[in-house]
Amino acid sequence: MTSISATFRNLALGLFGLLLLTGTSDAAEVRVMISGGLTAAYKALVPEFEKTSGHKVLTEYGPSMGMTANAIPVRLERGEPADVLIMVGYALSDLASKSKVVAGSQVDLTKSPIGIAVKSGAPKPDISSADAVKRALLAAKTIAYSDSASGVYVSTEMFDKLGITEAMKDKARKIPATPVGEIVAHGEAELGFQQISELKPVKGIDIVGPLPDELQRITIFSAGIATGAKEPEAGRALINFLASPAAHDAIIASGMEPIAAGGAK
Repeated sequence: MTSISATFRNLALGLFGLLLLTGTSDAAEVRVMISGGLTAAYKALVPEFEKTSGHKVLTEYGPSMGMTANAIPVRLERGEPADVLIMVGYALSDLASKSKVVAGSQVDLTKSPIGIAVKSGAPKPDISSADAVKRALLAAKTIAYSDSASGVYVSTEMFDKLGITEAMKDKARKIPATPVGEIVAHGEAELGFQQISELKPVKGIDIVGPLPDELQRITIFSAGIATGAKEPEAGRALINFLASPAAHDAIIASGMEPIAAGGAK
C-alpha cells in the first residue's frame, strides 16, 4: 500500500487541477465542523490542502448527532459559523432537510465499518460470526459504544438482532463526546464498539477486527456546504480535494473506504 507520505508527492498536481475546476484563487479561511469518523485522514490531508491552495482551514470537532455541547447540530443551532460540514451522511441529510446545508452540495466521501476493541494486551475474543459476537458480549462485564451512528446501531438494532437487549442493560453504556477507545484503554470497559477509523488513532487498545458481515453496518461519511457559508467556493475546493483520488491512500490508511464522487456543486 502506498504510504501517506508517498501520496503527498502526488497531491499538488491533483489539487491544482481541482482548484482550476472550482475557480478558487484568493486565499480564504475555511471553517469546518467535522465528526470523528473521518478525523484521522482529515488531519493528515488538510496541511497539504492548506499548503497547495493557500487557504487556511479552521476546524471544530464534534459528534454528528446527539445533544452534547459540541455536537454539530447543537453548534449550528447556537449560530456558530461554518463553511463545510463533514459528518455521518444521514445526519447531514437531516440538516439539509432543515435548510442547514446548501441544496445539491452534499458529497459522499467514505464508507466506514464498525470495529471492536479491547485494552492492549487483553485476550481478543472470537468475533468471526454473529454467534461468536453474542458469546463475547454475554461474557464481558462492561461494554462501551459511541453516542453517534455506530452506537445507535449497536444499542438499538444489533443487541436486539442478537436477542440480548435485556442482558446488555446493566453492562453496556453509551459514551458521549469521548472516543470509545479511550474508555477501553483506561480499563473502564472490556469491549468497545466504534468506527474502526475512530479506534485506530487511540493508544492503549487493540482492535480485534470489524464486525462480521451479518452484523456489520457501514456508515457513509459525507460533506456539504453550510447554509450561510462565508467562503463557499473555498469550501467546495476542500470537499473536492477530500473526494479526489489524491486523498484515497490517506483514507484507506485510516480504516475507511473512499467513495468515488463527482465533487461539490
